[in-house]
Amino acid sequence: MSGSSLVIHLLDKEYRVACPPGEQDNLLRAARYLDEQMREVRQANVIGLERIAIMAALNMSHELLEAREHLDSDADSDVRVEGLLSRLENEIRAFEESQTPTSVKP
Repeated sequence: MSGSSLVIHLLDKEYRVACPPGEQDNLLRAARYLDEQMREVRQANVIGLERIAIMAALNMSHELLEAREHLDSDADSDVRVEGLLSRLENEIRAFEESQTPTSVKP
């Protein structure tokens, strides 16, 4: 991976990681979030860095999956709304056409 390295802090330990150019701010933000999650897990009396990291990763994976499901649900809702709007427009058009007087020749 080309780019520079960056120092991040997780549970008061320092880690140097490779980071692509222009991604430093995102990586630091992600590291801060991970650090917060790991501290929350540690406060729940989970002992051991590996165990804390695994529990934090599980919690974050759960959050990610819930967010994805929510986005998928929103996309499904959008499709349903579009379908309902289309049906409504068709019904209005059909109603308007049925109300238009037609000339009948005797």
